[in-house]
Amino acid sequence: MRSSLRCVGLVWALLATGWMSLSGCAPLIVGGAAVMGGMVASDRRTTGTVLEDEGIELKSASRIRDSLLERAHVNITSYNRQVLITGEVPSATDRQLVEKIVAGVENVRNIVNELEVMGNSTLTQRSSDALVTGRVRASLVDAQDLFANAFKITTERGTVYLMGRVTPREVKRATEVVSGTTGVQRVVRVLETLSEDDLARMQPAQAVKK
Repeated sequence: MRSSLRCVGLVWALLATGWMSLSGCAPLIVGGAAVMGGMVASDRRTTGTVLEDEGIELKSASRIRDSLLERAHVNITSYNRQVLITGEVPSATDRQLVEKIVAGVENVRNIVNELEVMGNSTLTQRSSDALVTGRVRASLVDAQDLFANAFKITTERGTVYLMGRVTPREVKRATEVVSGTTGVQRVVRVLETLSEDDLARMQPAQAVKK
């Protein structure tokens, strides 16, 4: 029992920081839901869209790395084919180049460019951001009136970016929860809004959690 709980906790931490595998704790994907020790983490995207988002992130990162080499620190986060670009680049020209590269990737429908023209963040800063992401994820899990899996979280230099498909109530509540989390300096919402009726049609079981 202790091993099972420890495994689930580690999976949440890894999901928050972007790592998707851990020996002995690999999630089982069933119809777009990750099943871990009886816990079902449903996703408001279709399975096809989830795969497209993963492809967008991998292709964008690879092409950016080939073009900018080590002179920039760029993170790509895609949700429902909307791409958030965060990190640091040395010049405005590089900032534009990164956006152009991402725009050329298949299936991208929209780009939010949050790149800063400045020196690359340090490993210490990135580790701190990873911890903040973990705390935010834990805070959303602890909130009894939110579905943490409805949000995709990215943290850059203390700024937390929230992505997902959520209702106005969830937007307001999540902003309150995240803003009160230790280490969060600012919250940026890159969210798609659903009506309660839309959510009920998508996932009837989730619509009742208010």
